[in-house]
Amino acid sequence: MSLDDVIQKVIHYNPEADLQRLKTAYDFAEKAHAGQKRISGEPFINHPVAMVTILADLEMDMDTLVAGLLHDTVEDTGVTLKDLAENFGPEVAQLVDGVTKLSRLEYRSKEERQVENLRKMFLAMARDIRVVLIKLADRLHNMRTLHHHQRHKQREIAMETLEIFAPLAHRLGIYRLKWELEDLAFRFSNPGKYYELADLVARTRKRREEYISQIADKLRQKLNEVKINAEIQGRPKNLYSIYQKMQKQQLDFNQIYDVMAIRVLVDSVRDCYAVLGTVHTMWVPVPGRFKDYIAMPKSNMYQSLHTTVVSPYGDPLEIQIRTWDMHRTAEYGIAAHWRYKEGGGKDGDFDRKLSWLRQILDWEKDLKDAREFMESLKIDLFTDVVFVFTPRGDVMELPAGSTPLDFAYRVHTQVGHNCIGVKVNNKIVPLDYTLKNGDRVEVLTSKQGHGPSRDWLNIVKTSQAKTKIRQWFKKEQREENITRGRELLEREIKKQGLEPEAIKSDKLIEYGQKMNLADLDDVYAAVGDGTFSAAGLVNKIREKAIREDKKAATSEKIKELLQQDPRPLPSWGKPTQGIRVRGIDNLLIRLAHCCNPVPGDEIVGYVTRGRGVSIHREDCPNVESLLNDPDRLVEVTWDKDFHSPFQVRLEIIGADRAGLLGDIMNVLMEMKISANWVNARGRKDNTGVVEMILEMKNMEQFDYVINRFSRIKGVYSINRTGKPITQASGG
Repeated sequence: MSLDDVIQKVIHYNPEADLQRLKTAYDFAEKAHAGQKRISGEPFINHPVAMVTILADLEMDMDTLVAGLLHDTVEDTGVTLKDLAENFGPEVAQLVDGVTKLSRLEYRSKEERQVENLRKMFLAMARDIRVVLIKLADRLHNMRTLHHHQRHKQREIAMETLEIFAPLAHRLGIYRLKWELEDLAFRFSNPGKYYELADLVARTRKRREEYISQIADKLRQKLNEVKINAEIQGRPKNLYSIYQKMQKQQLDFNQIYDVMAIRVLVDSVRDCYAVLGTVHTMWVPVPGRFKDYIAMPKSNMYQSLHTTVVSPYGDPLEIQIRTWDMHRTAEYGIAAHWRYKEGGGKDGDFDRKLSWLRQILDWEKDLKDAREFMESLKIDLFTDVVFVFTPRGDVMELPAGSTPLDFAYRVHTQVGHNCIGVKVNNKIVPLDYTLKNGDRVEVLTSKQGHGPSRDWLNIVKTSQAKTKIRQWFKKEQREENITRGRELLEREIKKQGLEPEAIKSDKLIEYGQKMNLADLDDVYAAVGDGTFSAAGLVNKIREKAIREDKKAATSEKIKELLQQDPRPLPSWGKPTQGIRVRGIDNLLIRLAHCCNPVPGDEIVGYVTRGRGVSIHREDCPNVESLLNDPDRLVEVTWDKDFHSPFQVRLEIIGADRAGLLGDIMNVLMEMKISANWVNARGRKDNTGVVEMILEMKNMEQFDYVINRFSRIKGVYSINRTGKPITQASGG
């Protein structure tokens, strides 16, 4: 597939498109990827071109096509997002940023890497859904060329596709991508079953096609008689769907009757129901197998009538009936409703159609670890759904397996908290009842209720309900936790042999603010509910006090030693690398690697043998040993006119939760600050540590970024470190 083929596709659906932008993006990408090859040995540029061909099949707008061509430039070449914004506009840069992996970062596990990449993608999707359309096209072409990878890699990528990307295509209603992703992933994850099933389907194809053709002819003749204009097609079921049905229902291939079905396409909704009536007069409908997705569309906007009838040959036969517009939506999903094409705006129902995506942003912030995030993602977004009714007849969609409690919390948080019972179809049912399609649910509430029970956490299935229940317990038990936290801290202070005044309230408040706790009661409550340990809190405050006392003592001793020289103070020398030395010019200056001083730090100079003056922070651990040789200490200061950028190394410690690293990186992206090196890891005490080296313009910018980091949920402390960089193994 060449760029000319892509251009022809674009001209077909958008004759007024600015094709020069596409050609310019191709030239830019080709130059950026020059010399790069794929695993297959072909030039790398073939991948973005093939990917954009898929996007053109979805009839996407020009910004999306341009971003598709450029999607790997930031990740795999020296191109920056700023370069893309300057050459192709901010929208293209934002789209590319959304699909760019966090590949330059280091993670403690593959699972964390996957979660952070997915989280970044979902956040980008919330801003612009085109991000995921690019990502799906990227994954589809990678799946088409997966045979070039080693076997273990094939299976790993295939399983991720089945668990995340194919369900995501389903959730967006893009069935033409979903089916191909599923079958390719099935082929590489379970090749034995795939080829066995493919052989069975191939052997019976001719007989099935003849069978469907005969049925279609009979139906076409009847529809012509009643003057309904319709196109009738055979609809083959994809291999993975057949395999899933065989597994779930424990059936042999010969027992699967809907390997092929009939699809009827008509001009209007009225014709859909007219065809349904005609079909039911011709053949006997199978009870319980009629589904009206026109009156109640699926969450991915899919609309159609489904009915199963007993064919003239005695076999069950599924028939789908829909309009041409519905068929387009079924094939293209959210892409069919896109209105970003030149001269247009968003579809009016756009936000409603993507309400499920907004839910991610609500509950993912409360999920602590990678595994919990992944499981919640699969349950809330990628499972089948059930449609139930409120007492007023409104339709509500919930994940399959949901209970009446999930329904109650979806209606409103207080309805869930005050629930004392539930009626389903006018009958009292237990709270762990599994809701079914068509159930009418009525929640019984009482303002005198005692609130949720901890057992409810084992009953509800949705992350939304679990989160609301946990928040209730945290809030309701606040007073008890405050009292308990105060007692635990007082006990720990005595245990360590400290005076009660040693851990003052202002110190607790200061430390609490670093953890996003507003006041002293919040600190006590956090200790009381187990969020933080009393021992850890007392130790940190005590250690900080010791460090501050030691720093003050060292600074005082340095001043004392420097003032012992009886000679009058000489003037300051000329600046070198932003440093002035008292009484000395043109001397080699070296910033000590042990503490990495930056402009604004209190510093001291030490005359080394043969390497000039070594500059240390006054609170550097090595300064204490330097004080034993006071004759070599020199007074130094920062030149007030020094404005050169500097590097600073930070260690950020926080709750080990999914999203911590992503939140930190988002701050840097918003402030357009470069991170030259990043390392993330977890510790046994359920804290996460993120180390990074940042390039700062000045101390004002540094202070501001520290303030922004301190406001991130779950961040406990931010420390400057002076240790050298040691590359983690990652993985």
